[in-house]
Amino acid sequence: MWTHFKRWLRHAWLDEADARRVVPPAMRQRLAARVAASEARHTGQVRLCVEASLPVSYLWRHLWHRQSLPHVVRSRALMMFSKLRIWDTEGNNGVLIYLLLAERAIEIVADRALARQVPQPEWDAMLARLSGALHADRFEDGLTQALGEVSALLVAHFPRVPDDVLPPGNELADEPVVQ
Repeated sequence: MWTHFKRWLRHAWLDEADARRVVPPAMRQRLAARVAASEARHTGQVRLCVEASLPVSYLWRHLWHRQSLPHVVRSRALMMFSKLRIWDTEGNNGVLIYLLLAERAIEIVADRALARQVPQPEWDAMLARLSGALHADRFEDGLTQALGEVSALLVAHFPRVPDDVLPPGNELADEPVVQ
């Protein structure tokens, strides 16, 4: 019961101002530049999303409906994937890297074209590697590492070649969503 109360307080306490403090404008610019450099090498689209805490409805699922926290975080990441329209890219190879500050949790949601190419155990191993930096509050390092690993997968499966049918335009904004 005490852990539930502490979790509830942590999510109630953190807000968008905390997320903006953890990911200040200079870091957002560096991350946006890294996303742009990544997307120059493949046809996929990558979005970063940093959220301070879960909305009350998601906490309710975890605390009172006994859904596991990883399941709830994954559900929220899927919702943000949809809300940010990452599923709506030309090549169906968009990826969301979602960071939940209150839990120091990271999720990666890949659209169907990339998800078919990469087995789930590979995603799980990637998430396990990334959690170390986040638990040490090295958020930029963790997000940069996540972007690097996701980029490597996109380059391997969807490299940009000179005569690509897909336009080289940027379908999604490169700047991280911070809320």
